[in-house]
Amino acid sequence: MSSTSRILLRREPPVLEIVINRPEVRNAMDRETRQEIIRALDDIEEDPEIRVIILSGQGGKAFSAGADLGMFLELSPREALEYTRISKGCVERISRFPKPVIAKVQGVALGGGLELALACDLIYASPDAKFGQTEVNVGLMPGAGGTQRLPRAVGARRAREWTYTGRWISAEEAERVGLVNGIFPAAQLDAAVREVAGTLAAKSPLVLRRIKEALRMAEELPLSQGLEFESRNFALCFGTEDLREGIEAFRAKRTPRFQGR
Repeated sequence: MSSTSRILLRREPPVLEIVINRPEVRNAMDRETRQEIIRALDDIEEDPEIRVIILSGQGGKAFSAGADLGMFLELSPREALEYTRISKGCVERISRFPKPVIAKVQGVALGGGLELALACDLIYASPDAKFGQTEVNVGLMPGAGGTQRLPRAVGARRAREWTYTGRWISAEEAERVGLVNGIFPAAQLDAAVREVAGTLAAKSPLVLRRIKEALRMAEELPLSQGLEFESRNFALCFGTEDLREGIEAFRAKRTPRFQGR
């Protein structure tokens, strides 16, 4: 496992785990933490050995408690806008990253921590996990996508309640409303997430990239344009070695070996 000052990188191809490494502040994120996450993603985007990313928090007590609030006392509105650009840049980098990103949540995912998890493709949690868009409790509002992604994840009325009240949401409730894909005992969470990651890593990386783009377009485009986007990407699958390998493996009743070509 390699490390920078604020994140750990656990490289076990075909999976890379990015661990927010600030347990002394419940993995709260400052500018540098977000920038280090972006750099880590930049470094492995074209790495053919890495097909899936896991995002987690060090220590077992927090995925991330959100922003490091201490620095907010010193920001002017103009400086806060610049900070928001960095925050959103990190979240958007995750959301638009061409490879699947899985959030592994133990402990709290609050405020900016929930925004970070919302940008991931899948979220798995331990039973003690707590979620919340809690900015209102300290006189703030979400600034890195919470008001936009949360309604898409759990519905508009539920998102209003969560953001208006700032209440903490249990893992059970989060799973019930579709925010969390699954809950596993803390001792089994890592293995369960890595099993999911292994399943994804065995698929064609070309196809997963196009599926991810098409699903994102479902949130951004009118239906007619989204359908056209899907059709174009469906057509692009033809002529690839992965499609031929998939069909030949299906016919031979064997496991396909996709190479991303």
